[in-house]
Amino acid sequence: MTIYDIAKEAGCSASTVSRVINNKPGIRRETRERVRELLEKYNYTPDIAARGLVKQSSGLIGILIEDLRVLHHLESAFIIEREMMKLGYCCIIMPTGFSPETQEEYIRVLEQRRAEGAVLVGSMFMTETVKAYVEKYLPKIPVVIVNGYLDLPNVTGIIADEREGIGKTVDLLYSKGKRNIAFALDGPTVSNLSKQEGYLDGMRKYGLEPRLFESKGKTQKEGEQITREILSAMPDTDAIIYSVDLTAVGGIHAAVQEGYRVPEDLSIVGVDNSIYCDIARPRLTSLNNKVEESSETAAAVLIEGIRKKPVHRKIILFTDIVERDTT
Repeated sequence: MTIYDIAKEAGCSASTVSRVINNKPGIRRETRERVRELLEKYNYTPDIAARGLVKQSSGLIGILIEDLRVLHHLESAFIIEREMMKLGYCCIIMPTGFSPETQEEYIRVLEQRRAEGAVLVGSMFMTETVKAYVEKYLPKIPVVIVNGYLDLPNVTGIIADEREGIGKTVDLLYSKGKRNIAFALDGPTVSNLSKQEGYLDGMRKYGLEPRLFESKGKTQKEGEQITREILSAMPDTDAIIYSVDLTAVGGIHAAVQEGYRVPEDLSIVGVDNSIYCDIARPRLTSLNNKVEESSETAAAVLIEGIRKKPVHRKIILFTDIVERDTT
């Protein structure tokens, strides 16, 4: 059933039906009611793609994340999609993987699909190659990066101040008498390196010797492995800060299995303040890097950009520590 079929049966023009669909004024009450009855009778659904062609808009938003298995990034994508759907936009969430080639391919897909805006979730997109792809394929639409920044005129970065937050985490542990504090990195992303700098800032502040370690990934199993490595190499370690919550949960398991009391012998802190924190036993203390606030802000900034309104190029959000049982 098309708009022309509805018009023919209602005894009016297709433009009149269109005006009824879009709730425009200037139509007789009897005609409006007759058209609405037919729309309901035939369960008429407007052709969104066709309307987009007329309006020169697709109503499509692209949300790129590196890996669907990363809960923190998936939660951010969910929040952004929810906010955009409230305003009638359709979002596609695409996992780009880890290679520059696949990142380029997905960014090019957004150009081909005439996306009206894009959100890149995570600091792994904060690279010169991604910057070149955005500049090449998406130069005329607003782009927002959650927890990252690219120096382009159409890009806004929403950044949580994790460096300062990790520095405050060292303050917390020091206040509890911890002096042999280790830091477990899950990979050299821009965000993680900022966390590491915050750790080093805190250790220098108190004249403590840094204990830097890097795991092979961000799973619970890899968290267990790096924790055993830390405790084997430096058994006097009395606190470990992990760059993500999930490896910290692995750290809790490994520490308990090795006979450490948490937090009496070993304090453990994660980053993200994710659902894992309350599931863990004991419950995990974590740095809250404001995923909900940053994601809602990203959606709001994107809408302003689509509406051609001025937006800030960089927005900084302050973190806080949610203390639970592991400290």
